[in-house]
Amino acid sequence: MRTVLRVVVLLVLCCAAGAAIAQGSVPLEPGPHSALDPAGPQADHIGQLWNLFMTICTLVFVAVLVAFGFAIARGRRRADASTPPDLSSLGRHERGPYRSVVAGVVISVLLLLVLLFASVTTDRALARLPLASALHLEVTGHQWWWEVRYDADPASGSFTTANEIHVPVGRPVIVTLKSDDVIHSLWVPNLAGKKDLIPGRTALLQFRADHVGIYRGQCAEFCGFQHAAMAFEVIADPPAQYQAWESRQRAEAAPPGEARAQRGQQVFLGSTCVMCHAIQGTTAMALKAPDLTHVGGRTTLAAGVLPNTAADMKRWIRDPQKIKPGTTMPASTLPDADLDALVAYLGSLQ
Repeated sequence: MRTVLRVVVLLVLCCAAGAAIAQGSVPLEPGPHSALDPAGPQADHIGQLWNLFMTICTLVFVAVLVAFGFAIARGRRRADASTPPDLSSLGRHERGPYRSVVAGVVISVLLLLVLLFASVTTDRALARLPLASALHLEVTGHQWWWEVRYDADPASGSFTTANEIHVPVGRPVIVTLKSDDVIHSLWVPNLAGKKDLIPGRTALLQFRADHVGIYRGQCAEFCGFQHAAMAFEVIADPPAQYQAWESRQRAEAAPPGEARAQRGQQVFLGSTCVMCHAIQGTTAMALKAPDLTHVGGRTTLAAGVLPNTAADMKRWIRDPQKIKPGTTMPASTLPDADLDALVAYLGSLQ
């Protein structure tokens, strides 16, 4: 008996702690990939709905545990093993238990209606984000990386990047989602909910970042062997800083100035790299793999797997399969000197 009651008390305390976290009375450390740390109105609506669900479900669970403990404590027990169990209650109507069951059913239905109403209200709130002067992007999911195209008017001002999305703080963003192969799902929990990318179809995701920061995104739909290694970053910049970044991205790759970087450009243009990658301003115009025009200015490599350093870029080019098995990028057979020159050239593409 004491053991059972201790378990019940422990579970009640755990549930109470969960409810306190949901209500915000227990502080949580903010994180770059947390639905409990909203950085925009869309994520805030979803966070409020989570708090309501967590609170109600916790209270119901606690009530059930309390009733369970009360029933154990008040239940009749046989004097010894030879005493037959008391089954007299099976043949008569008991008003107390009957009323308790009816009350439980009524309260459960009312709480479910509250959750339903809250869900519908949240869904409508998500659809009412003001979209005046919105930034338009197109994100295409590949196995296993993200292609990001920034639309412009005229179209000649459009540019493409990969695995990194820059947005201006306070400006709404409309993202058109596509898939090149299988079903993917784009999820940036600090900014918005999940949205699937389905081959042959397009979907729209709307969000706004209200705070400067770097927010981690992740594919949330199993899409193959390297699904877990298909991440990206949303970087919310102050408007002026975003404009400067956008201007740099629209420019073609600057000619390399250093001798080793010049040698690296020759290596790149003379190797099989040009069969998959593009660098604007050169003869490399393939569209099968990430655009490398400004790859040196990105924070990560291989869809968030590696930091963008010279050493890691060399490791990635030398043997991608060792780092990300199953990727379509083949291992390099370049001599070490040529590989160092290639890394120097790519690093110069800011």
